[in-house]
Amino acid sequence: MAANSRKKNSDFLMQGAILAVAGMLTRVIGLAYRIPMNNILGDEGQGFYGVAFEIYSIALLLTSYSLPLAVSKLVSARKAKGDRNGVIKVFKTAIIFALTVGGAVALIVFFGADAIATKIMSMHLSVYALRVLAPGLFIVAILGVLRGFFQGMGTMVPTAFSQILEQIVNAVISLVAASYFFKVGAKAMAKAKDAASGNLSGAYGAAGGTLGTVAGATIALIFLLWLLFMMRRPLRGYRRAAADQEEAYGTLFKILLLTIAPVIMSTAIYNISQVLDQAIFAKTMSIQGVAEEKYSALLGMFSGKYNTLINVPLAIANALAVSVIPSLTAEKVHGRRADMFSKMALAIRFAMIVAIPSFIGYLVLAHPVIDLLYSGNINTPALMLRIGSVSVVFYCLSTVTNALLQGIDRMMTPVKNAAISLFIHLISLLIMLIVFHLSIYGVVIANIVFSLCMCLLNQRSIRMYTGYQQELRKTFVIPLIAAVIMGLITFLAYRLFVYLQLGLFATIPAMIVAVISYMIALLALGGLTRPEILQMPGGARLVRILDRFHLLRRPTDITD
Repeated sequence: MAANSRKKNSDFLMQGAILAVAGMLTRVIGLAYRIPMNNILGDEGQGFYGVAFEIYSIALLLTSYSLPLAVSKLVSARKAKGDRNGVIKVFKTAIIFALTVGGAVALIVFFGADAIATKIMSMHLSVYALRVLAPGLFIVAILGVLRGFFQGMGTMVPTAFSQILEQIVNAVISLVAASYFFKVGAKAMAKAKDAASGNLSGAYGAAGGTLGTVAGATIALIFLLWLLFMMRRPLRGYRRAAADQEEAYGTLFKILLLTIAPVIMSTAIYNISQVLDQAIFAKTMSIQGVAEEKYSALLGMFSGKYNTLINVPLAIANALAVSVIPSLTAEKVHGRRADMFSKMALAIRFAMIVAIPSFIGYLVLAHPVIDLLYSGNINTPALMLRIGSVSVVFYCLSTVTNALLQGIDRMMTPVKNAAISLFIHLISLLIMLIVFHLSIYGVVIANIVFSLCMCLLNQRSIRMYTGYQQELRKTFVIPLIAAVIMGLITFLAYRLFVYLQLGLFATIPAMIVAVISYMIALLALGGLTRPEILQMPGGARLVRILDRFHLLRRPTDITD
């Protein structure tokens, strides 16, 4: 029985690892292309780009964000019962939903872009980027259904590969188009007789940058459609449900809506907090007499530099969240409570093993990392990153715990928790901006408040509904101690490399030292044991390497 549980956990971690690797690669590619694009657009142009993407993200809530999770959950439940017809019907129902809602929202955003950019966001030049993004809403909706279908069938490979492919195409076309249209905008500015036309080069460049997003999604969709055609035969192996047990399309549509609605509301609150942050910040700065180009530049630093780096470690949490939902749903269908708890513990632990050292690493190397990657104003985004680094831990934990609640059919609970957190977040944001006049740093602090509230409320809900008691020592305490040791060693190593006059390149060896020192400290403190590593993808090979360097404790208690 224990061996069977270990195999299930290994399968779950393998799927999570596949998505995590893909997620990290896409984040690295995203970071790599966003750096030169940020330099092409400038902080103000990046502000236009960031605002358009925030609106785009909100629109995606209705067309795609909820679909992979909902479809994977519904497909995995029917797959666990061997119901071929149910699987196919869920897929068809979701496609109809995506075509209808995706098309409608895309049209609304395209024709309403001017009003949204001018009236809501107070940044009228972001309208060009928003209009370019609108068709992507339709494309990504269908893409979300296909990814959810494959995830529900138990394989994360199609999703992972399509994400990498999408991001590569996105990166190439975004850079080429941003550079080209920036020059077009500069010519338009030179010809314009009215200086009030504004920074057209930045606005046109931002629109070019968003073109890559639509192109990448299109290529990923074509790839998954081809893969679906090639992999259609395995579905024939499932038995047909009895005629009186078959679910009608109307019933499935209602189930899909009831599954999607809580996810939409929960994710909407996450994303609307970013839009509200930018809208409130822009309005407040305008009232306080700050010029639009100045607060646009600050928002550009926030979205283009700070948020880009904060989101890199979140790829692990997102991957674990995606892989744990169908897995938990299957365990719930079969009533395996112990296996549910085991997967909850593993998902949270592995998320924290990555999130906690990322927090300490950003805290120690904030300025060197920003200086290495970006040009222009370095001090402001570096201070943002140092202040907001702890939010990496809170966002990772809240992302995973959201998925755990959704996996055990507590779909509305994350919505309630997010609503409470958003209310507290907005109050704290207004206090930071109006009372303490903290400018963009107030937005960073308010985001810390939001993510902290979310993870505390989610943990409380999980304990209430399942009886699951979160282990603290190996999940939080040991990784934190190991990360603090890593931080001290990394700081000293960085100062040494600076003393050796390596210049900007002192950051890269310091980061390598950080990774090595953290892993050694974590293993020395017992943060990962031999049986746990063996459950990981490639665990046996990793154990042999660690044994060769005498970095792994000999097993003393197999139940550790």
